[in-house]
Amino acid sequence: MKLLSETEETKILESIKNAETKTSGEIKLHIEKFCKGDVLEKAIAVFEKLKMHETDLRNGVLFYVATESKKFAIIGDKGINEKVPEKFWENTKELMKSYFIRQEFANGIIEGIKLAGEQLHVFFPYNSATDKNELSNDISFGD
Repeated sequence: MKLLSETEETKILESIKNAETKTSGEIKLHIEKFCKGDVLEKAIAVFEKLKMHETDLRNGVLFYVATESKKFAIIGDKGINEKVPEKFWENTKELMKSYFIRQEFANGIIEGIKLAGEQLHVFFPYNSATDKNELSNDISFGD
């Protein structure tokens, strides 16, 4: 079973694009069916595979979702992690989970992206003279 419809994927991509217009930060969504083992370890491995740790300001954010395993994680790179409030990622995850429980996966992901984008905007505002899109704005998929 596919987690998101094409329309929902389009809305998520629009939310990423919208968030990134206000920040130098980079946001990605990665979806796969299964996550064997620890979800944070898997998300970190995907983060590195997608080269999200190579952004100039170390301000990438990955939303990792394993549909069949019913696991998800949010990984922020060093630059953003040093700036956000202590419980920010955990609070964002709890908000997303409240949507997921109601089977509103796209809305949960979009709300998480909005929150991450707001924090990225505060700490890494967009600068038209220097900013470039360092990572593609697509949804990546695993096995």
